[in-house]
Amino acid sequence: MAKAERMQGFAVTYDITTHESAEHGDYDEAGYILESCTLREAVEAVGGWAEQHDGCMEWFTNYEYDEDYQTGDRETRYLHLPANATQASRRRISRLLGVCPDRNGGL
Repeated sequence: MAKAERMQGFAVTYDITTHESAEHGDYDEAGYILESCTLREAVEAVGGWAEQHDGCMEWFTNYEYDEDYQTGDRETRYLHLPANATQASRRRISRLLGVCPDRNGGL
């Protein structure tokens, strides 16, 4: 398998929460931004940085991707890693996204 083929399989999803949808405990809108894309494309689409979600290292979240201060609508984006990403690759990607490793050996 060529290196370029191995680097495919990232995905970026989003959700938009409005005041009304939050009152109902749901999103106003959700879906895919990109499917089966490269890491470079995924990092750009998620806004260049993200937080690790609950230590799972299966996806990373940018909770502050976009917010409309007039309406209160907020867009959150998620970078999903391919299933074949190794732990070493997951750690490198987390550093690329600005996630600092836990001093007790986490990540």
